[in-house]
Amino acid sequence: MRNARNTRRRSVKIGLPAALLALLVAVFASGCGGSSSGGSSSGSSSSGGAKLDVVGYSTPESVYAESLEPAFEKTAAGKGDSFSNSFGASGDQSRAVVAGQPAAVVHFSQAGDMERLVEEGEIVSKNWDKQPYGGIATDSVVVLVVRKGNPQGIKSFDDLQTKDVGIVTPNPFSSGSARWNIMAVYGAALNEGKSPDQALEAVKTVLEKTKAQPGSARDALAAFTQGEGDVLISYENEAIKAEKEGEDVEYVIPPSTLQIETPIAVTEKAPEPAAEDFLKFLWSDAGQEIWAENGYRPVNPKLVDPVQFPTPKELFKISQFGGWGKVNGDFFDEETGSVAKIEGELGVSTSG
Repeated sequence: MRNARNTRRRSVKIGLPAALLALLVAVFASGCGGSSSGGSSSGSSSSGGAKLDVVGYSTPESVYAESLEPAFEKTAAGKGDSFSNSFGASGDQSRAVVAGQPAAVVHFSQAGDMERLVEEGEIVSKNWDKQPYGGIATDSVVVLVVRKGNPQGIKSFDDLQTKDVGIVTPNPFSSGSARWNIMAVYGAALNEGKSPDQALEAVKTVLEKTKAQPGSARDALAAFTQGEGDVLISYENEAIKAEKEGEDVEYVIPPSTLQIETPIAVTEKAPEPAAEDFLKFLWSDAGQEIWAENGYRPVNPKLVDPVQFPTPKELFKISQFGGWGKVNGDFFDEETGSVAKIEGELGVSTSG
């Protein structure tokens, strides 16, 4: 798995040998007589709190650990619950869950990574997209991140083809972000009146000019802020984060760009009701406001600030191309996909 990060929040390390600890717990339990009434708040697991394993794509790691999870733990529904987190490239994370990585809540970059969990083991419900907001946790748009002052005058995806610039975008065979980026380039070309073949040629030109294809969106941002390339194709929320952190960058929302929708679900073996309660919190006004504070567009349209999140002149969705089921087959199948063929010609790995 490429650069997955595993973190456990507020874990407690007890410096006692395991056998002695087990004996003390048994003695304590025996002395209490197993009564469920009048129990003391000792901080032990007897409080009934659940541990929720959150597995997600790379970019929202800090939002979960620093904002969403602590806020949920302060609610009546989240009292006593704790979290263990793993974040990395979306495709890698999806495959890891299929392979057995513990997961109660899964949040991926694109729907194909969620469908893998349906098709390979029924790890999530086939009706995950029948949840509120179609099972989407947040929205964003594909943007162009440039150096401060935008020295190349980048304004659109067409500029990436016509100007002499070095591009950074993640590898589409590990990163869901990269697939959004590529389909944004493709769709913007179609919306300019180009044919499908010409739009695919635009994708090829962009990939030919790409200087680095890191494993995830977060790694791509790190490469760009460390000096790689002239322009980064990325999530809007990543660009906002970089600006807030004082990086010497700014971003441009192309006039024609793609709406990003990131799917979320609880797994079939998730501890209940804790996992569903957490998911409901993420969709609540309080949860959506936290997402917005961190640069993600709320899925509740009533909470979208048009000043913070202006609507592009021509905003299109992945459904324009038949949805991710068709797109992943036509463009990103490792053997027959049109983008896989281009990447193969360029010597870029297409193994997931």
